[in-house]
Amino acid sequence: MKAVVIGEPSGATMEAIMSVYPRHKQVVDKFIARGVVIGIGPFSDLGNMAIFTTRAAAEQFTREDPFILEGLVKSFEIKDWNDTLLPE
Repeated sequence: MKAVVIGEPSGATMEAIMSVYPRHKQVVDKFIARGVVIGIGPFSDLGNMAIFTTRAAAEQFTREDPFILEGLVKSFEIKDWNDTLLPE
């Protein structure tokens, strides 16, 4: 079972987001290198979503991501996802 992190935008300005982005990207790149990220990115409303191979990876990401830790994501939810198109 995969896991999806869905983040709600905080209303932060693009300037604030971009000032934290380099540190956020370092965390993202670390998780990509570990092979646990399937997809990640923003929505048009500046909310965001990330798909992970496991719930444990999703939970660890939320404990490390500066966007979450510094309040650029107002709130987030982790949902277990049964991707029926791609095998486990």
